[in-house]
Amino acid sequence: MAHGSRYKLAFKRRKEGKTDYNARLKLIGLDKSRMVVRISNNHTTTQIINVNPKGDETVVSAHSKELEKMGWLGSGKNTQAAYLTGFLCGKKALKEGVEEVALDIGLKSSTKGSKVFAALKGALDAGLYIPHNDVILPDEDRIRGENLAKYAETLKEEEVQEKFSQYLQKGLSPLKLPDHFETIKKKIETEVS
Repeated sequence: MAHGSRYKLAFKRRKEGKTDYNARLKLIGLDKSRMVVRISNNHTTTQIINVNPKGDETVVSAHSKELEKMGWLGSGKNTQAAYLTGFLCGKKALKEGVEEVALDIGLKSSTKGSKVFAALKGALDAGLYIPHNDVILPDEDRIRGENLAKYAETLKEEEVQEKFSQYLQKGLSPLKLPDHFETIKKKIETEVS
């Protein structure tokens, strides 16, 4: 007869709140590449990862810093940057021969229209096949930044200076955000395709 505690110690990454092992097992069981989307305090990262017994293998990666090198003047973590990073990752993945992936949002909650799903929309528009429900995707005007431009139009000049100071420091008027978004998207299409 065995004696001792029946308490089972959780894995280190589970205790730290970094990994949901049940969700990870389900994704690994799909036998597909995963599109991993992570949004930090300042940047958006998307990766296409294959599961390997010796350790996961990153096939393609895109980071919002790459957008800055292409001329992006907006934030690296907003909805527009998430979409463009997903779009860039999708274009790179297609170039590497990856056509179908499963979305991995990690420990983020599945909130309709969130930045994670903006990255998903970007990858879908690039041409990747990712199983999803269209209800979760953000609206097109939010993705292009038209909602911010409309909001900026309603503000007084001082309020625009205060609320959009980081955009203005980089030389981007919030009213021109949708046009700037389209310019960077076209640049990704021409440089990566």
